[in-house]
Amino acid sequence: MHTTVSILAEIPEELHNALTLYLETHPDWDQDRVFAAALSLFLLQNGECDRRAARVYLDALFNHAV
Repeated sequence: MHTTVSILAEIPEELHNALTLYLETHPDWDQDRVFAAALSLFLLQNGECDRRAARVYLDALFNHAV
């Protein structure tokens, strides 16, 4: 079982609009899944070579617990 935490983030309105449009056309995705995928990919690309971040990224990308 994965433990989750809730975060509050302020993002530019343009980014929110783009996210809303994406989610409207991709019903398999939701805001939580997008944020988990984006944050874990950011950490992987910026030197945080943590297997846990990689696992979260793959789980979010494929919507399946690895």
